[in-house]
Amino acid sequence: MSPGCVHAGERQCPAEAGRTLFDHADRLDLRVPTSCDRRGTCHECVVEIRQGHEALAEMTTAEGFLRSPYRLACQAVVENPDVDVEFAPISRRPQILTASAPVDGVLDLDPFVTRVDGKVRYDGTVIDDARGRVLGVAADVGTTTVVLELVDLETGATLDASAFENPQRFGGSDVMHRISYDGGEGHGELHKAVIGAANRALARMCRAAGVDRLEIYEMVVVGNPTMRELFFGLDVQSIGQRPYKSMVEHEFLAGQRESTGIVELAHRLRLLLHPQARVVGGPLIGSHVGADAAADLLATAMDPDAEPTMLVDVGTNTEVVVAARGRLVAASCPAGPAFEGGLIRYGMPGCEGAIEALWLEDGAWRHRTIGDVPPVGICGSGLIDFLAEARRGGLMAPKGIFAGKAREITVAPEQGITCSREDVSQLAQAKAANYCGQLIVMRHCGIRPSDLARLYLAGGFANYINARNAVEIGFLAPAAEERIVKTGNASLAGARQMLLSRRRRVAVEALARRVEHIELETTPDFFELFVDGCQFQPMPSDFAI
Repeated sequence: MSPGCVHAGERQCPAEAGRTLFDHADRLDLRVPTSCDRRGTCHECVVEIRQGHEALAEMTTAEGFLRSPYRLACQAVVENPDVDVEFAPISRRPQILTASAPVDGVLDLDPFVTRVDGKVRYDGTVIDDARGRVLGVAADVGTTTVVLELVDLETGATLDASAFENPQRFGGSDVMHRISYDGGEGHGELHKAVIGAANRALARMCRAAGVDRLEIYEMVVVGNPTMRELFFGLDVQSIGQRPYKSMVEHEFLAGQRESTGIVELAHRLRLLLHPQARVVGGPLIGSHVGADAAADLLATAMDPDAEPTMLVDVGTNTEVVVAARGRLVAASCPAGPAFEGGLIRYGMPGCEGAIEALWLEDGAWRHRTIGDVPPVGICGSGLIDFLAEARRGGLMAPKGIFAGKAREITVAPEQGITCSREDVSQLAQAKAANYCGQLIVMRHCGIRPSDLARLYLAGGFANYINARNAVEIGFLAPAAEERIVKTGNASLAGARQMLLSRRRRVAVEALARRVEHIELETTPDFFELFVDGCQFQPMPSDFAI
């Protein structure tokens, strides 16, 4: 990089003293969100400073809710134009994984919102004169990524979809950090950030589909308990303390609520839908296992009375559910963001330019990127490939030590993209959490991997991984490869079912109540299993049960 430049990805322009990063973004033709005319009040233009903090003026009062390396683009003024500055908008658009089809056949349309005699009714109550189409939105709010789907409630057709990085990243890369952040001076900012990003995505989808936002009468939101509660602007502090339950779950267990599902009016959340639109939060299962896992169960139609099945919804918080021997048992695995690009030097989500596949050929690394463009980083599927190929090629020992005690391995020489020992250490801990969750839940149900009739992989990241590589490094249980089924975005599919079917919405409530939740850390040999899981080798298939 030449000195005295401001960089955003491959774009660059000369640094100019006295100008904000937003001004430089204009020159780079880079769109940064704002709705306050750059006065620092909307807090939508958060950017990550990747290099050159020292070139910028001190944080302003308007940036008091942020911590390094994040700034507001409209407030971060270049003070020293002789130093390079590199920044990135906090929200990139990952590739969209569309929702999977229902496993158990065609969905009968029976939404809560209907058109009757020229009136739009919600559960029979008139809320509007019919003005055009009758629409709804399914939303999967993940710790790292948010996906929205615009649906015609009268035909069941998907009109458009949108995916973006969760803009709450400035509050931390995992749920515990976000809980801590929301309990401090930045209280309310995480809610504000995700609602603002959702509104921008909704506006884009409405423009693309040629519809009016006032035609959207319901939105179903699923996510882990922390993400769901932050979306609804609820207090999340109790989720960060034993027994790790949201206030909604506490109230339900105390008999103060009939359900862990929640309903709010769109205008009270400042969502730009019809003012009387209902925003529905899917039911929670327990502790850190939330509405996204419940939606997964709905989408995959897991049956505890049929052959044993396991669902693994991979993410910053991985959910594992086993259906076997008349039981549904679930656990949450605090995997962290490593396999979604966080804490990895060249890590990134599955956006354009991410290396999504890596392999060794004649001793040299080869790769494939999303969008077939020059690589700018590595996403989770590429990281799994790197670990498996490095083990097979003798470049890395099971404990993650590189051959010749090297500190890093270069996988894309022209771009200088590497994987380091520090990266591998982060990946080992994330992998160990997934390993423990699967092994402990299977053992709790009295089954082994060979007993599984199906191993469902849910979520955007899981859809793109090489299953054989994932099994070889112990990221997935060693189920027979032909029994591993990638379900797509099952959480979004389940939310869509809740949106379109009253029967399915009732069914998911019953499913959520039936699931037994276990805390992995209370397992007597958890730490021994975690240490074993940190090694890059297959999970034993004959463990004691």
